[in-house]
Amino acid sequence: MGQQRLKAGTRLVVATHNKGKLAEMADLLRPFGLDCVSAGSLGVAEPDETGVTFEANAELKARHTAKATGLPSLADDSGMCADGLDGDPGVFTANWAGPKRDFARAMRMVEAALDGSADRRAKFVSVLTIAWPEGDVATFRGEVHGTLVWPPRGNRGFGYDPMFMPEGHTVTFGEMDPALKHTISHRAVAFAKFKAACLA
Repeated sequence: MGQQRLKAGTRLVVATHNKGKLAEMADLLRPFGLDCVSAGSLGVAEPDETGVTFEANAELKARHTAKATGLPSLADDSGMCADGLDGDPGVFTANWAGPKRDFARAMRMVEAALDGSADRRAKFVSVLTIAWPEGDVATFRGEVHGTLVWPPRGNRGFGYDPMFMPEGHTVTFGEMDPALKHTISHRAVAFAKFKAACLA
């Protein structure tokens, strides 16, 4: 059976309550004429993210939302993995920000944990999973590699963007024009794979 495709006018639920993530996804999806709504706006509670990989958590969120709404649902699980921290915070990226999602705090924690480590390499990972109400799922992974800077720079983007400088650039994601970020980010890489497979 071939991969199902989304056609213009289809209602698609973006399985997130994160406003920054929702805004990025809406920007990427806008050209395709989909009727996008967030899980939060439909009153769908966030499931517990019990997976130990980005793929597991993305699938868990997509399946949960598709089942709750009866609509195709697109979930993203993403995070920052620092080489000097053996890949942490990884799937616990949001947890480091605490219940109030204070990413200034999270960035301070990363810097403190690095404790002067010479290894400033890191990557952002995004895994997109689309789940259909009938049970089919498809998953797409994107990565962007770069360096962690301190102190944080810029107030664009969200999350750890102000301390992440992608390879080949001299500005952080927090300083970068959103249009440029949308062409090179981990989410953009995953989205390009999703687009090729699922968008009409």
